[in-house]
This record gives sequence, C-alpha cells and structure tokens, in this order.
Amino acid sequence: MADSAFFCTLSHEGVLAVRGPDASKFLQGQLTCNLNYLNDTTATLGARCTQKGRMQSSFRILLEGDGCLLAMASELIEPQLADLKKYAVFSKSKLTDESAGWVRFGVDHGDAALLALGLDLPPASDAAVRANGLIAIRVSPNRAELWLAADQADSVRASLAAYLTEGSLNNWLLGQIRAGIGQVMPSTRETFIPQMLNLQAVGGVSFKKGCYTGQEIVARMQYLGKLKRRLYRLTLAGTEAPEPGVELFSPVHGSAVGEVVIAANSSDGIELLAVLQDNAVEDGHIHLGAADGPTLQLTHLPYTLDAKLETQR
Repeated sequence: MADSAFFCTLSHEGVLAVRGPDASKFLQGQLTCNLNYLNDTTATLGARCTQKGRMQSSFRILLEGDGCLLAMASELIEPQLADLKKYAVFSKSKLTDESAGWVRFGVDHGDAALLALGLDLPPASDAAVRANGLIAIRVSPNRAELWLAADQADSVRASLAAYLTEGSLNNWLLGQIRAGIGQVMPSTRETFIPQMLNLQAVGGVSFKKGCYTGQEIVARMQYLGKLKRRLYRLTLAGTEAPEPGVELFSPVHGSAVGEVVIAANSSDGIELLAVLQDNAVEDGHIHLGAADGPTLQLTHLPYTLDAKLETQR
C-alpha cells in the first residue's frame, strides 16, 4: 500500500503563517529547530514547547515570501496561534491561519510527476525546490509534500493524476509511520517532550541554536537526563486503527506504559508509532487499551538513535 505510486490531499493539516521583518528572529526564540538553517532549498521539522519542554505542536516549516509557514494538525492551529501571539506583541511579525490559502498534496514515489511540474527534487530529506509558484519538499525517501496556492489546486491535481493514482490519507500516514516520523495531535498536545518522539533523530531539534521556550528541559534531557520513554514502531492485528492518545499497557506494570502517536491500516493489519516506557519494551508484552487487550508486536525504525549524532545543525 504505502510503497505504491500515488498522491493524496493532506487534509488533516493546516498552515500557520508568521510573516513580517522579525518573523524568523521571533520564531528562533520559540521553536526547537534552527531558523538559520532554512533557505529556499531547505525545510525542516520542528516543535513548539511549553516552558516545561512539553510539545504543543510539531510541524514542518519552510520559508515563504516575507516569513515562514508551519504545517501542523489543523486542530492545533488555533491554540498554537493563541500561545505564540502572547510572545509576539513586541515583534514586527504577524501570525495568522493561512490554511484556506494553501493546498498540500502528499506524493509517494512520484518524482516523475513532480518533474513534469518543473520540480526536480533532490533525494535528501528536507530538500526543497520551487518553480511556477509550487514548492516541493522531500520528507523521507521517495516521499514528498507539494505546496501550492489554493487557486492552483485543480490544475495541479489534474497534472498529478496523469502520472499517479489518487490514494488515501491512510496510505500517506502509513508511509509516515514507516519513516518513523511522529506527530503531535490534539489528543497528545503537551504530552511529550521532543526526544520522546525521536524528533532529534529526524532533524527537528537544534542543540546549538541557543535559547528557546522549553530549551532548558530539552537540553538537560539530551545531555544530563536518562530518557525513559521514546518512540517505537509496532504492528497490530485488526482493521480498526486506534486513535492517537489511546493508552498501551503491559501485564507486569500497574498502569499505562505508553500512548499511540499515529496509526494506519496496512495490507497485513495495523501499523503504528507509540511512545513507550523502555522497561515495558524490554518486557516485550504490549497491549492496546488494557492489560489484557490486543497484543502489539515491535518492529524496526529506519534510523538508529545515537546520542553522538542527534544534534541538528
């Protein structure tokens, strides 16, 4: 399913815009990622944390026009705007919801379709290319996001359809799960610190950029703390994918040992990403919803967690 060529509308996410002369400077003090790393050919993942290092949102961010665009779960845009605006009062930047102005397609194994649109996208993750008012971003091997103004949607959809079948959002999320990229959803807002979602392993955290909201907690966990909960990939028999935030259990623990991050159906059942306690993983018995619930099986992530390499530029 996830490895076939298709495109789909990324209808689960919206676009938060921060524009103005101070946009990047303002966001540099608010986000986990390094805004100095961004340019016309580079995007990145990132997160906005509370003072206690808990993620209010996770997103993909890129430069556009006179500011930055952040794609995140649609339901998180309003609360994230409300929080950020409290800190932007003395900044020459304007924060708005631009979701209605943009359409975003997920393109899986569709480089030929992108090339037909004038977008010769490099293979490296986070690479970006722009042409004819379109922006393509490599999000993982063979997968890309295509950003465009809403008034271009019909013509671009027709161009993509000449090369690719139109697939489902479920299939796109399945590819995201297999790439090991977690995401904050409304039900998991302020639940995880960035390292719990392995955000440092996929380029969403800078440990060199200096202070930002929650930085002290995030840095302390990286250099001094022992992380006891992190992101794992699992499989599950069945046809009904669990919602984000559903608790996971182990029979040898007295309470929940983790939560579902995202889940999707596959041809063999269900695949998901979840944050789990390491000691529960060592025990090897993980169950959905209750200590005697359906059993989950651990499977591999496509990257290695190496503390010496987990430093963004």
